[in-house]
Amino acid sequence: MVTVENITMPQLGESVTEGTISKWLVSPGDKVEKYEPIAEIMTDKVNAEIPSSFTGTIRQLLAEEDQTLAIGEVICTIEVKNQFTQTESSQQVLSNGIVNDPIKVTNNNQGTRYSPAVLKLSQQHGIDLSSIDGSGASGRITRKDILNVIEINNNTSEMNTNKRQKISSTPSETSLKQIVTQKTSEDLTSDSTNDIEIPITPIRKTIASNMVRSKQEIPHAWMMAEVDATNLVQLREKEKQKFKEQESYPLTYFAFFVKAVSQALKEFPQLNSTWAGNQIIQKRDINISIAVAADNVLYVPVIKNADEKTIKGIAREIHHLANKAKAGKLEANDIQGGTFTVNNTGTFGSIQSMGIINYPQAAILQVESIVKRPVIIDGMIAVRDMVNLCLSLDHRILDGLICGQFLERLKVIIENISIDRTNIY
Repeated sequence: MVTVENITMPQLGESVTEGTISKWLVSPGDKVEKYEPIAEIMTDKVNAEIPSSFTGTIRQLLAEEDQTLAIGEVICTIEVKNQFTQTESSQQVLSNGIVNDPIKVTNNNQGTRYSPAVLKLSQQHGIDLSSIDGSGASGRITRKDILNVIEINNNTSEMNTNKRQKISSTPSETSLKQIVTQKTSEDLTSDSTNDIEIPITPIRKTIASNMVRSKQEIPHAWMMAEVDATNLVQLREKEKQKFKEQESYPLTYFAFFVKAVSQALKEFPQLNSTWAGNQIIQKRDINISIAVAADNVLYVPVIKNADEKTIKGIAREIHHLANKAKAGKLEANDIQGGTFTVNNTGTFGSIQSMGIINYPQAAILQVESIVKRPVIIDGMIAVRDMVNLCLSLDHRILDGLICGQFLERLKVIIENISIDRTNIY
């Protein structure tokens, strides 16, 4: 018996809510094996391939290339030769043979089924779904259909506003505000041959969406500690050449800071937590997310169980993950499971900054540039290698006291790094 199964947009990371089809690798009528790649997708965290959940024949592609869909939305259908069983898709077959798809929800008025993304958009913009002719399979209303209606409504509203402004010979205070708003909007668009219009890529759009979500949902607070890294600089200068010759990858300052953070998190596990509505989830594993910039895109791969690794092991992980990110070869497993983020902003010469928390984590640490500064030691002026550590925290989970203690412990760990006491291997 031939059944038609749905293949959906997969979850690629805890905070990922949608993905963009960047390229289809199959066409309707193609036969595919289970786990064979059928499409390339792009999120703000990773570029990946979607494997087929079944062995069968592609029936219909329900999403276009460059189309963005919510996690769980159906991207294509596939014909499978088998008996009705519980499948790897999200479908269930009832006793009367009717397919029940829990990804879709039922409209109480008409019995029509819509995806969560379609329902959410229509509710936010007051759109009557019964008035829309869907472009999907069997007339299904897609997310793109809703976005088209929103765009039409916005254009109609703008035209009506312009007409009202032209009719009014003596503009009121309200219409003047509309004119100013319209002019401001026009100024933000390109109206000169000297301007350069840069299209917003799907991955940049997703990054923007996640940053807005983080700032809107998380009450950010910020703290900073000044740390004397002179001994660390001396140790790294002594070992870096030998290390590079032996290991074929660099011994960076960042590896020392990631190791120090993982040690401090073991003593202050409150910072290794996430907010979950009516509870706080404290993570057992210490998985450090690190920010890697590549081609104007910021990736956040994860060093798993960083507290169990040596400085050498962490340096190897940083080198390996950074190379994969820059080559566009990060896999889903590379960006999942992060519990705390460390960002090496010092690479760009920054000496003080406030990071936006990597949702849904509780905090992010910015490691700034190591710079030589005069400091007072035993009543005398000395030139030392100093670094600022800037901590952004979720004030729902963390308070100043615990974060201050965490930074103080981190300061002690770093300042006690030395040629005599610290083992890199």
